[in-house]
Amino acid sequence: MADTVPWRPKAGEIPTDPGVYRWRDESGRVLYVGKAKNLRARLSNYFAPLPTLHERTRRMVLTARSVEWTTVGSEIEALQLEYTWIKEFDPPFNVKFRDDKSYPYMAITMADEAPRVMVTRNRKIKGAKYFGPYPKIWAVHDTIDLMIKVFPIRTCSDSSYKRAMQTGKPCFPGQIGKCGGPCSQRVSIEEHRALVEEFVRFMNSYDRRVITELRQRMGASADAMQYEQAAKFRDQVEALEAVLEKSAVVLRDSVDIDLFGIAEDELAAAVQLFSVRGGRIRGVRGWVVDKELDISTGELVEQIVQGVYADNELTPAAVAEEPPREVVVPTMPEDAEALQQWLSERRGGRGTKLSTAQRGDRAGLARTAAQNAAQALMLYKTKRSADYTTRSAALADIQEALGMTEAPLRMECYDISHLQGTNVVASMVVFEDGLPRKDQYRRYTIAETTDDTDSMYQVLTRRLARLDEDADLPDVPDVTSAEVVEGSKPSKRFAYRPQLLIVDGGQPQVQAAKRALDEAGVRDIALVGIAKRLEELWLPDDDFPVIMPRNSEALFLIQRIRDEAHRFAITHQRTRRKRDVRSRLSEIPGLGPSRVNALLKHFGSVARLREATADEISEVNGVGPATAAAVVTKLRQTPTSAPATSAASPTSAPDAETDPADETDAAPVPGGPVRVPEVTHDGPQLPS
Repeated sequence: MADTVPWRPKAGEIPTDPGVYRWRDESGRVLYVGKAKNLRARLSNYFAPLPTLHERTRRMVLTARSVEWTTVGSEIEALQLEYTWIKEFDPPFNVKFRDDKSYPYMAITMADEAPRVMVTRNRKIKGAKYFGPYPKIWAVHDTIDLMIKVFPIRTCSDSSYKRAMQTGKPCFPGQIGKCGGPCSQRVSIEEHRALVEEFVRFMNSYDRRVITELRQRMGASADAMQYEQAAKFRDQVEALEAVLEKSAVVLRDSVDIDLFGIAEDELAAAVQLFSVRGGRIRGVRGWVVDKELDISTGELVEQIVQGVYADNELTPAAVAEEPPREVVVPTMPEDAEALQQWLSERRGGRGTKLSTAQRGDRAGLARTAAQNAAQALMLYKTKRSADYTTRSAALADIQEALGMTEAPLRMECYDISHLQGTNVVASMVVFEDGLPRKDQYRRYTIAETTDDTDSMYQVLTRRLARLDEDADLPDVPDVTSAEVVEGSKPSKRFAYRPQLLIVDGGQPQVQAAKRALDEAGVRDIALVGIAKRLEELWLPDDDFPVIMPRNSEALFLIQRIRDEAHRFAITHQRTRRKRDVRSRLSEIPGLGPSRVNALLKHFGSVARLREATADEISEVNGVGPATAAAVVTKLRQTPTSAPATSAASPTSAPDAETDPADETDAAPVPGGPVRVPEVTHDGPQLPS
């Protein structure tokens, strides 16, 4: 392989000014659009020796036949030109926005003679005032139903309004009390316009002074013994209170921000946008971004923010919006100042601050947004592999990419996990027809090992030793008969031989697994490794990996299998870690199982217990100062709890092998289930 492409321009030909560059293939199609503060420095990274490039960057460079650039006067101009070209050319190597739904909004048609409140997904109604987006359409309807009890404005269609004004007969919604416009024959156009302005003012600010005024009117009506009028004001107060209760108060009343939460892996990113106005979440929306090249989180943030606030979106479902006073992102992009200036221009020059959430309520809201994004990413990946047609196509693509003679109907994936070189464990997960078979998952404990590859070799050796077990299925009773079938054979551990073994890792792990296959004399099972950093597939004895398209269903399926194996290994690792801590604590005189449970329950986790002082531990009922001091000493002698990893570091652990047949997976995702905020009328109800 040549060091670089032969058509590389000379370094002296590339300017050092800021600008935007385009990569083109032999037919002239634009492959990728990017920007740079220094064009020469940025493009020289692409023309580095090909073996040093990221696999997908290398594929883009090898596909291209030319690169062209345009210099600009400033970074903000580069930002604008880059986005313009992305919209114009839709390059295949730039990120792709996916949004499988449009979001409902509440709209008030302020340009009409008698403004109307309505539910719509169209953000291009001339002169309309919008509120939202709402997570569900019923949330908009419920809010409107509550609001028109206080501000009875028009809800009927334009045709009904026109017919009613021409005939002098109230529209049908007005006859049943669902429309308060002039067409109901109860208010004039001027009086209705005043009601609409009050409606908009309350929705803009959620001003509680409106409720205070209604309470005062209610009290005055009651004092004047106008009880029917007082009851009307009471119902209006209750309606507005219900609207406020359905909108989570998360920040101060003066805070207007858009907060982005992002969860990403090597192939995709899920985005959650919380719109906070007046300290309350007024809207929430989420979408998925497909990544083709390996880009940093800062670059991803920049493209996502541009996609939300630009004039024309990359996807029809997204809608350009005016930025608020502050936009909160998880990571600041490299060109943060230019992006902030661009946002300020989008806001009419009034200024928009770009920031990250460091502490306090904003940091808590950012964590919630990130949790929702992580849940959305997991669901997105799961849904892509849930459809039968999609799974079948993915299995066929895997067969073709790996050169297999048949589709891998049964796949087994193996992952090694350890805690700073101790407690080495492994997991085996099974997928049949593209779906997990959790009843056939297995956990392995590795007693002695030298490194990660040796651990993989041991696990595969133990698995292949049982490959030829009797796999006959047990006798199944005839469900159409009342007779009881006795003497049914118990089911075996493994139903049938896998067609494909997947190991988490690159060439070293694949070679270790191949050694186990060779020693077992197995020739009819395919083997592949998936390297997490680049999401590339390594076959035995191949010098270069197999690169699958980033958006292919086959790669998503293999990635999901790998992630499931990793999750299952980490779950086993954490269980063993907790069991080890319990056993060490039980060695302390006077500290039995009940007091160990009391300690863990009091502090909530092993990590918090390790951080506690002797005085804090002695506050637990039944634990004295001497025992508390012994607990601190014992925990300091125990290896610190750190995240279990899959790194190929030297490992050793004096534990016995465990491989029970009934160890099936019923554990949640590591760290417990992600709490998804309760969806209410104005967005997610955040935990207090």
